[in-house]
Amino acid sequence: MNRAEIADFLRRARARLNPSDVGLTAGSRRRTPGLRREEVAQLAGMSVDYYTRLEQSRGPRPSRQMLTALARALRLTEVERDHLFHLTGEEPPRSEATSTHVRPGLLLVLDRLHDTPAMVATDCGEVLAQNALSRALSGDLLSRPPRGRNMIRRFFLDPTAQELFPPEDRPQRAREQVACLRAVAASRPADPEPAALAAELRAASTEFAHLWDEHDVAVRRASTKRFRHPAIGILELDCEVLVNSDHNQQLVIHTARPGTESYERLRLLRVVGLQNLAPTDT
Repeated sequence: MNRAEIADFLRRARARLNPSDVGLTAGSRRRTPGLRREEVAQLAGMSVDYYTRLEQSRGPRPSRQMLTALARALRLTEVERDHLFHLTGEEPPRSEATSTHVRPGLLLVLDRLHDTPAMVATDCGEVLAQNALSRALSGDLLSRPPRGRNMIRRFFLDPTAQELFPPEDRPQRAREQVACLRAVAASRPADPEPAALAAELRAASTEFAHLWDEHDVAVRRASTKRFRHPAIGILELDCEVLVNSDHNQQLVIHTARPGTESYERLRLLRVVGLQNLAPTDT
């Protein structure tokens, strides 16, 4: 592990980014160009102390999951991500059936959607990136352990996820989740990920097992969904899904129709829900 090279690479990658490049506000006047260390740590889901030690050539060897999170936070290209892996003595991800690397261009689009919740996820439900309003609406999934970032696993196994949706909407949402996963598993029989997720949920959730045995199949497309926010109330949002077929990734965007009550509540969420996500000035 080349700590000095890692530190230099991270500092340079951080310095070339502006807050607006990653969907953050600039805040007070900055003495140096680029993002602050605490902003990179926030985007990568790690402690500021841990990231600071990496930049000071005294950090421990990052895990593969941490390297992936850093590559995403710093908007690295795939070549740059591979370089970061090599500096730590790790072999970069190769020939993944479902890539977890989000291209910088797609992240740029995500960050520009500042007035509507949006996220990037795999077709198996793994959340790879969220903008600030998505975190305000449904929680910061990237701050969770890796197993807690999958929307399908969370829907069936995390009791707190039930609070995100009106109770009367849950049966249909559950059916849609299962039908989409079955379609993905059938389309990629050589990929162990969707089959393993289905096997895990069949064993852990009787609801999932029952719906799986019904053999419904669906593809995630545009729809209307209702979310329940503890401070804002019910928001009825149109969901658009843009697919990146090269990486089996989806850009999921939720919008409210102008003139509706949900539109006004979404505007309120931008004020109320983002307060805890605002960067602190140092």
